[in-house]
Amino acid sequence: MDEQLSFPFQTMDWGAVKYKVTGVVTNRDFPGEEVIRWYRERCGKSEEAHSIMKEDLAGGKLPSGLFGANAAWWQIMILAFNLNVAMKRLVLGGSWVKRRMKAIRFWLINVPGRVFKHARSLVVRLVGGHPSNEILLEARRRMVTIWKSG
Repeated sequence: MDEQLSFPFQTMDWGAVKYKVTGVVTNRDFPGEEVIRWYRERCGKSEEAHSIMKEDLAGGKLPSGLFGANAAWWQIMILAFNLNVAMKRLVLGGSWVKRRMKAIRFWLINVPGRVFKHARSLVVRLVGGHPSNEILLEARRRMVTIWKSG
């Protein structure tokens, strides 16, 4: 039975073996082997980013049937996503870079405390001994450092 297989993508025959033909276009200055290695290592990251945008930041639940309102919603969600990534990489660092928004919300955002003004200053008083206190203080130090250097 000498039947030709038909694939929905371009193939190339080398001997008895069929290979799928793909191309990678990039603006990176790496040698070709490094570009292909980088491309294969990042496999699945775009799906993960889409999942974060849709599930964690409400990008999958558009508020209206109007295109303009949905476009504004989407742009705000993208801004929130980029700020979230920047804060994780620049301010939190370490193991926080790979954590999802839910973990950040439970560990850092939903921390019990009291905000009040005292002597022309805004004061945040946190619960003593909470595990996230040291993380928040270190994040604040990094933000001040970044603010002064930029």
